[in-house]
Amino acid sequence: MKDNTTLIIIVSILGLHFLAGIGWLMYKILGSKPSEKPKE
Repeated sequence: MKDNTTLIIIVSILGLHFLAGIGWLMYKILGSKPSEKPKE
């Protein structure tokens, strides 16, 4: 039981980290476009 619980926790953390990385990249990509418009 402990091995399965540890594995689930590790996979959950990796999954959340992966989703957070995608969200951060989307924020950087989409966030850079509006910041360029005021400069023009």
